[in-house]
Amino acid sequence: MIQTIYQSFCKTGDFGRGNVFIGAKNYGKLFSDSSVGQAVINTFKYTLLEVPFSLVIALVLAVLLNRKMHGKSTYRTIYFLPMVAAPAAIAMVWRWLYNSQFGLINNMFHLSTHWISDPSIAVFSIAIIGIWSDIGYNMILFLAGLQEVPKEYYEAAELDGTNGFQCFRYITVPMISPTIFFVLVTRLIAAMQVFDLIYMVMDRSNPALAKTQSLVYLFYQYSFVMKDIGYGSTIVVILLVLILAITVIQMIAQKKWVHYN
Repeated sequence: MIQTIYQSFCKTGDFGRGNVFIGAKNYGKLFSDSSVGQAVINTFKYTLLEVPFSLVIALVLAVLLNRKMHGKSTYRTIYFLPMVAAPAAIAMVWRWLYNSQFGLINNMFHLSTHWISDPSIAVFSIAIIGIWSDIGYNMILFLAGLQEVPKEYYEAAELDGTNGFQCFRYITVPMISPTIFFVLVTRLIAAMQVFDLIYMVMDRSNPALAKTQSLVYLFYQYSFVMKDIGYGSTIVVILLVLILAITVIQMIAQKKWVHYN
């Protein structure tokens, strides 16, 4: 991290060596670079869609799979499988699903949508893959938290005539709020650093790439494709600052809704 911050104040020398200190020129260039501003917007779009949906769906599934039911272990395994699948395999399958000509989604619903080449919806299509991929991991963490909730609370609530939604709202959520907070923080950080899905699903010639590439993808392009490590480091330092700011806000806000027992 220290090396990256230092390089953000340098211009990359010939053949990647002999960096020249140039002060804050990279930062001046960055704040006037429209591609960086668009990448920030893309990153926030992906994060704001992927994180809430993956958390809510995973929490609902965890509550359902925490009950007594037949085949519970099988269902848990099925939902967790995306986490153990290779990212390259996931990207290959979803590229086929999204294909505008012979993809399963378009053929099944008789559509002609360009899921990953339409600039207006491509980032949302990528976010759907992220949601699908993360549900299993989040669900396992929520299941671990649910195991710690005393069953006596639910039994007492049932005697008082409380329905299922009220139990979820007033018992389950407060009791596992530390787990929810942990998942929220870690998933936000991971979503802000999204790279692999975009790199493997979006071709460099894709017309929607500019409206989809994240800050980390842009960092990769400048640092390892264009060999401008100094400017690439500047981009990733901005990402570091954004993540730190968001995490600090979360740490302050959690005092109002997280209940530690």
